[in-house]
Formats: sequence, C-alpha cells, structure tokens
Amino acid sequence: MLITIIVIVGLSLLIVGHELGHFGVAKFFKMRVDEFGIGFPPRLWAKKKRETEYSFNWLPFGGFVKIAGEDPEKAEEQVASGQVASSEKDCLFSFRPAWQRFLVIVAGVVANFILGWWLLSIALMIGTPSAVVVAGVDAGSPAAQAGIAAGDVIKEFRTAEEFINYVNQNKGKAIELQALKGSGEKVIRVTPRENPPPGEGAIGVQLAEAGEAPHGFFSALWEGLMRAGLIIGLTFQAVWEMLRSLVMQGSVSADVVGPLGIVSVAQRTSEIGFAYLLQLLSLISLNLAVINLIPFPALDGGRLLLIFVEKIKGSPIPRRVEGFINGIGFVLLLILMVVVTVRDVIRLF
Repeated sequence: MLITIIVIVGLSLLIVGHELGHFGVAKFFKMRVDEFGIGFPPRLWAKKKRETEYSFNWLPFGGFVKIAGEDPEKAEEQVASGQVASSEKDCLFSFRPAWQRFLVIVAGVVANFILGWWLLSIALMIGTPSAVVVAGVDAGSPAAQAGIAAGDVIKEFRTAEEFINYVNQNKGKAIELQALKGSGEKVIRVTPRENPPPGEGAIGVQLAEAGEAPHGFFSALWEGLMRAGLIIGLTFQAVWEMLRSLVMQGSVSADVVGPLGIVSVAQRTSEIGFAYLLQLLSLISLNLAVINLIPFPALDGGRLLLIFVEKIKGSPIPRRVEGFINGIGFVLLLILMVVVTVRDVIRLF
C-alpha cells in the first residue's frame, strides 16, 4: 500500500511539474492564469492571489492550469460580448503572438525532461543495488519449460557468478528460485541439467547484472543528462513503432500500459531498490515529454502543429475548426486510455 501511495504521488508530481511549466511561462509573458490546481475536483481548498486561484482538490491524479483564452472560440465571444475589455484582450492566450503561445505550450515538455533528468541523476547519486537479470532463455531448456522469461529478476543473488555456481552445485536436483516477473513475484521450480548442450548452461539462460555504484554530484548530473537524452531518442523510436502498429494492424502493443499497469510495475520495481523506483519515475517523465510532442490533437504537439500551420498560411486557423479538432483528439485519447486500462485490469485479475 505504501508503494502504491508513493507511486501515485510521484506520478501526480510529474503531471503537476508539466503544468507548472505552462504556468510559469504564461505568467512570464503576463497572460492571465485563472487557476492552478493540484489534483482534480471536487475542490478541497483554494486561495486566490491577484487574478489566479490556487486550489487543492480531492482526486490526487495530477493537476491542471487554466490559462485565460485557451479556448479560441470562447475568447472571441468574451471580447465581442464585452466580458473582457478590448484593452485587456492581450492577457488572453489566443490573442498573444504565435511564438509566445509556442513557448507556453512547449514549456510543459521541457519541464518533464528536466524532472526526468533530475530523478535519474538522484538515482545515480544513490546508486542501485546489484541484481541478476535474465537476458535470454534457450528454447526447450529447463528454464523455458519452467516459465522463466527474459526480463525476470532472480532474487537472492547479487552476481551472475554466484547464481551460476549455485545452479552448477545442484545439477540433477530440483531447485526453487524467487523471481520478479511481469505478473509479480513467483517461486519457480527448475532442475538444472547434468549434461547441457554445447553453448548452453545447466538451465539454459543468459544473464546480465544490474546495479551501479553511487556517482558524485556533478558526475551524476552529467551522466543523468546523457542518459536522459538517450532515453528520449529510444522513446521516439518506440512511439513510432506503437503508432505504426496501431495504424497498420489496428492493435496496441502488449508492452503499453496505463495507470494501473504503471502502479503494478512500480510495486515490483521497488522490491529491488528505491533507486530503481526513481529510475522508473524518471523514465515515465521522459516518456511524457515525448508523448506530448506527438502532433496529435489535444496533445501539446497537436497544439504546436496548429501554430505552425497558422504561421505557414499567414492567418489564424478558424476558431471553430481548432476547437473541433481538439475535441475529436480528446475523445480518441480517452478511448485509447479506456482500452489500455481495461487490459491492465484483465492482467491484474
């Protein structure tokens, strides 16, 4: 339960950090921000300072920022009806120059990158405990028959050599291994072979060692920045493959998980060390940065694309058209989230 709470708080902070990026740059350009909320309504507490209301809400799943005039059609109606004076319309998002709107939108992505980088750097400063990870499984081997798979973490062993020695000392005898698998922790019974085929071990697995000694402060910051950049590149590749699969095959990869799946993965990750949990949160933050750059309606990337189109055509996109596009995008994202969440529930039960 404690890990679940930590993960929910961690995920919420990543989303709040994203919204803080939008908030900070909007304030810098003197746009009117009506509300900055932590969590989602119903409201628990709120305090207004100048024109902005700061609220804490009961549903702790992120946060939001309401920048005045984000809805182009509504902004025009407010100005036309006199709800907003013509002299004050420059405070509205939709009436600001394209480059300022661009920076406000992209600030959320930058915030997630910085959070991912810092979390990764903190994990490097802490150091990660040693772990033995299954890198591959030989077909038809005792490991394959016992259900061991690539990515499983073999507990109770700090090095691959220690694990290999244990297996070799028990050839021909049934042994029990504690493994962290995709579905949770599991006890696996396997019998090491006395005469394995050439090139294969007694149970038929390839191993890798995880874990890293603590870095110094500046070394961790630099190494964290380099790794964050690498993760961003790999995430772009993974997102491209996911979108191609969705368009060409009409299916979402089994590796894609929703909020429930993330909590489940985090619970297992925390069992091999807190630093690994920080690395997971870092990975999620960097993934949020990439996903929000996808030029899809309702995402930051879709809004950026509309600004680029506006600059190319030399005039704003009709407000009703922009609102319709974003509405369709939101519905499609909601459907995708429901599908992924239902699949997470099926996996859990």
